[in-house]
Amino acid sequence: MNQNFMKEKKILPLVISMSLPMVVSMAVNSLYNIVDSYFVAKISEEAMTALSLVYPIQNLMTAIAVGFGVGMNARIAFCLGAGDKKQADEAATTGLLLSVMHGVILMVICMLGMPWFLSLYTKNSTVIELGLIYANRAFLFSVIIILGISLEKIFQAVGRMKVSMISMMCGFITNIILDPLMIFGIGPFPKMGMAGAAYATGIGQSVTLFVYLWFCILRPLPVSFGKEKISLNGELLNKLYAVGIPASLNMALPSLLISSLNGILAGFSGKYVLVLGAYYKLQTFIYLSANGIIQGIRPLISFNYGAGERKRVQKIFAVTLGLTAGVMALGMLLSFLIPGQMIGIFTSNEETIQIGVKALHVISFGFIVSAVSVTCCGALEALGRGMASLLISLSRYAVVMIPVAFLLSRVMGAEGVFFAFPITETLTAVAAAFITKTAD
Repeated sequence: MNQNFMKEKKILPLVISMSLPMVVSMAVNSLYNIVDSYFVAKISEEAMTALSLVYPIQNLMTAIAVGFGVGMNARIAFCLGAGDKKQADEAATTGLLLSVMHGVILMVICMLGMPWFLSLYTKNSTVIELGLIYANRAFLFSVIIILGISLEKIFQAVGRMKVSMISMMCGFITNIILDPLMIFGIGPFPKMGMAGAAYATGIGQSVTLFVYLWFCILRPLPVSFGKEKISLNGELLNKLYAVGIPASLNMALPSLLISSLNGILAGFSGKYVLVLGAYYKLQTFIYLSANGIIQGIRPLISFNYGAGERKRVQKIFAVTLGLTAGVMALGMLLSFLIPGQMIGIFTSNEETIQIGVKALHVISFGFIVSAVSVTCCGALEALGRGMASLLISLSRYAVVMIPVAFLLSRVMGAEGVFFAFPITETLTAVAAAFITKTAD
């Protein structure tokens, strides 16, 4: 397959054609969490709280898989842009092998550590029990989830974005059908509650992986796989992990942030923990268009950088920044137009909904400016500058956010945590612009 369309097609149509399927894919991916949460909230508020506490660990696992996948994506696209198919094949095959190893290790660690993790945030035995019921089943699908994500990044690296969209949609449709059936025991299924939610999601993700494999057979990729293409040499591993580790940390930092903020908010009320969990599920949906655009342009930047098209890389960055700022402005508008309906997906408690509406109003003031950080991180990863991207994310999720949230909570109470979001986004945008300029 000829990949030269990445350096020949007009930039705006190219960015849109690469990004639109990824926006749909991100929407579908975020709906996994929202659908689960919607049906779990029908069980009880304790069940929703348990799901909110498990979510950071699920997000951590996904972060590691996506981060390493970004390393594979950047390396494969760069090698194809440079015309080196042999190294692209080695990056794809070796990356899949390493992904399986990551999945096994993460499954064991997460399942063994979950009782201790849940006990850090609640003493409610019902919440802990429900959390363990969900987690112990959800993490059984770890290898399947990580393999699916790795194949997603390989398909993206060669410009086949529609396959990602189709695969994710098949998995989501399976999940949304099975969720009510398995949770509430409809039709031939027994009533499984939290276990049903976990199984429905895992089966949906299994379907996603199956569709990727089917496409590999139906229409072979520009890269090929085989035992003879496995290469564990230091140079390749360095290329994969030099981007993969910082990208994983970038993705994992929100889990650290959520856990830290849960610790602060738990001292005030469990309702604030629920609201934060609901916000992060909504945030995934709100940010999906921006993140979809970033996923779409990563292979474009890597390919053109490998092909020596530096000016084209700069133009792609500028177009991307404008598009991400536009979609985040829409996210802010929705947060003011229908905040009650958005929070109402996760709880029917009026007091909790009121807290959630205030939180969305405050947090959304940081949406538009966050486009700078999001775009800079994605572009730097595509260029192989993983550490520079990590510096931006560290500012956004840890170095600035956690201390500011803690200090404001001492002054303003629990609501101070929500005011920390727009403050952090503004400061981080300035830092991102500086880091990107100096890394260029």
